[in-house]
Amino acid sequence: MMDDQRRAANWGFPLRVAGKTLVLFLLLNLLFAALYPMEMLGRVSLYNRLLPGRDRLPYGENSALAYNLSLFNVPAMLASHVVQRPKAEDEYRVLLIGDSAGWGWFLENDDTLAGQLNTLDLRRADGKRVVVYNLAYPVMSLTKDLMILDAARRYEPDLILWPVTLESFPREKQLFAPIAQQNPQRVRPLIETYDLALDTADSRFVDAGFLERTAVGQRRNLADLIRLQLYGFSWAATGIDQYIPEEITPRRSDFEEDASWQSFQEPVTFTDDDLVWEVLDAGRVMAGDTPILLVNEPIFISSGINSDLRYNSFYPRWAYDQYRQLLGEKAQSEGWQYVDLWDQIAPQEFMDTPVHLSPEGSRKLAELLAAEILGAEFGARNGE
Repeated sequence: MMDDQRRAANWGFPLRVAGKTLVLFLLLNLLFAALYPMEMLGRVSLYNRLLPGRDRLPYGENSALAYNLSLFNVPAMLASHVVQRPKAEDEYRVLLIGDSAGWGWFLENDDTLAGQLNTLDLRRADGKRVVVYNLAYPVMSLTKDLMILDAARRYEPDLILWPVTLESFPREKQLFAPIAQQNPQRVRPLIETYDLALDTADSRFVDAGFLERTAVGQRRNLADLIRLQLYGFSWAATGIDQYIPEEITPRRSDFEEDASWQSFQEPVTFTDDDLVWEVLDAGRVMAGDTPILLVNEPIFISSGINSDLRYNSFYPRWAYDQYRQLLGEKAQSEGWQYVDLWDQIAPQEFMDTPVHLSPEGSRKLAELLAAEILGAEFGARNGE
């Protein structure tokens, strides 16, 4: 009898501890789900404090070869970026948004468009230093660009530099970007506020259910927040935030006899339902008094087989020519601040895709844009 009582007493204490721990664990998860503080946690960062800010937004799929990763927490991405630093009195702040061409695919930070512009040490007529911040992000979608602009406009920009290309305009691609799908709480208000012709109930939106909102359900995203901070030490020591192979497979120059683009198998006349012109209008309204310089970014122009049908692997001539004409006309009629540089970079300066530039191509683009950024006023130019 005494032995049984002792055994019960010995087991009683750890069982009570385990029970209380389980209850506390459940309560904390319920509280986490109710508060869902993921964006708040994203703002807690070692960058720009213990660590220097990154030169571009975190993005990467091979963290074994580069001290970077892709995550979907927009505040965490911005908190890691050098744009967080206070704006200097003599600073003319330029925010660069856009796609992987602006982000700098297979480019060192200094060789990106933002890096090259900063290397030029531009100064405005009033003496202010032009400082460009690279907030471009891979995956082509104007709505993704708009979401990032919405989150970044609080950083007091004097100018927004927005390079675009036709691949970012198809309506069906607007919610293709995982970062847009994973942030419905950011994209849906943009659709409603700016009357975008997109579906707020699109099935690609990822809406976290109650269990997914708990700490257990968010364990992968929480781990990504921690990994981003830990990678910062190695990144700060090496500057490596992207794996750049020694040999890069070049973009195609020869093509099949094919004039298809996106869902179109043959040439058509674009309608307003096909391309999201209203997203550009939304960006202008969102920016308010801050000017936007819209840039039709350079593309590779092939002279190879069937180049009479296609400029490159992205664009048949009929689609790109029509887009370019429409963009120029809309820029003129709407008074957009616009420059068309589609054919201003030599073909040999394009790397793995029709829009990814070499360091030399990026430098040339920066020089072409310098005059536009320094100009007292912008004007639409058709690039003829």
